[in-house]
Amino acid sequence: MTSTPTTAERCRLLLNEWRKQLILTKREQTQLIGELKTLDGQIKRLNQKRLRVAAFGRVGVGKSSLLNALLEKAIFATDVAHGCTRITQSAVWGQSINTLESIELVDTPGIDEIASKARARLAARIALQVDLVLLVLDSDITRVELEALEILLSSGKPVLLTLNRCDQWNPDELHQVVQSIRRRLPANARNLEIKAVAAAPRTVKLQENGRVRSELSPPRIKPLLNHLKILLTEQGETLLALNSLRQADLFYQAIKLGRLKRGQAAAQSLIGKFAALKASGVAVNPLIMLDLAGGLACDTALVVQLSNLYGLNMRGYAARRLLKRLSLYNSFIGGVQLGVQLALGIVRQLLIFATPFTSGLSLASAAPVALAQAALAVYTTKITGRLAAEVLFMGSQELGGQPSALLNRLVKKDPQIRVWLGSLPEKNTNNTIKLQTLLP
Repeated sequence: MTSTPTTAERCRLLLNEWRKQLILTKREQTQLIGELKTLDGQIKRLNQKRLRVAAFGRVGVGKSSLLNALLEKAIFATDVAHGCTRITQSAVWGQSINTLESIELVDTPGIDEIASKARARLAARIALQVDLVLLVLDSDITRVELEALEILLSSGKPVLLTLNRCDQWNPDELHQVVQSIRRRLPANARNLEIKAVAAAPRTVKLQENGRVRSELSPPRIKPLLNHLKILLTEQGETLLALNSLRQADLFYQAIKLGRLKRGQAAAQSLIGKFAALKASGVAVNPLIMLDLAGGLACDTALVVQLSNLYGLNMRGYAARRLLKRLSLYNSFIGGVQLGVQLALGIVRQLLIFATPFTSGLSLASAAPVALAQAALAVYTTKITGRLAAEVLFMGSQELGGQPSALLNRLVKKDPQIRVWLGSLPEKNTNNTIKLQTLLP
């Protein structure tokens, strides 16, 4: 009897299937070559179960010392002058986690040594390239650290707050510092774990000559070490899967936005043709039911053509939702058309009754009906085109096999993932803004 696959395993299988079915044009392959390489590297790490953990924070907070303490050897350079780490470095952690093949610890430059924009880019890059971030503090959290935390959280990155140098406070002082940090955290980060450690504590020693000197003592990182062991054993594969899904989602968003931009002019021309076709059909056809059927057929054909134009598949729930909304629009057209015809019918009867006095001018009552129907058809066809473009873009995210759909499903299903990704918006605001400018 086969065992039920875990959440992480299902994500891995679905993501590999999604990547296999992802079809890119030569232009897209060229334009997104760097992003595609990064994505494929992440999927490869997912398949090989190779997880990356980064220490992130201000200069001098002890990131390198903390990683050395975890490694139990001096791999990363440390110096009392601070700022030893100038580039991102990494080392394999010898800790054995039975659910993972390997764990890589990554040391990063201090975030307060670089300008604000560069700092944001660094945080975004780190968020993309690692699966778990240890945001290292050495006192109450600062504005720079809060800004970095916001970037990490908005990227959907799991973060573990690590308060280093806990040896400099007594227990009451340490408790106050931790509580102060938690009060200053944004609402979406209030449930984050905070682990207090002393990566390189120093003790005072009185020498024989009477001088006082400080000596390096063994690291005190047991709370963090135990927490990491449990977390990576239980959720290591899930962390890998989440980062892979986020990268896949960002890549897919870039593809769709690019296709919308390239297809904007062609879509406008296509909508114009269908609007003219629909307007002429409605204007010359006197039967309301035929108008409704013809309008629905025309709108459906437009949606199919737009889907082909943008290269965005629309199936299942997204297709049903769009067709339902199109049906409502066509019903609205029919209702307005019926009202117009009834009103003009009464006028027509009055004009016919008054024919001897109008010299046959009552026959002109059909012209306003045709013009009103044609104008309404043009307007609603344009609305349908914009609606189709929007739903093709947004609705495709709701398809079961898409990365964003899997992410949203995990957030709803798993409380721990909800904590990690609690700030992850269901719909990307920046993409929504871009979308409005790219709609036909």
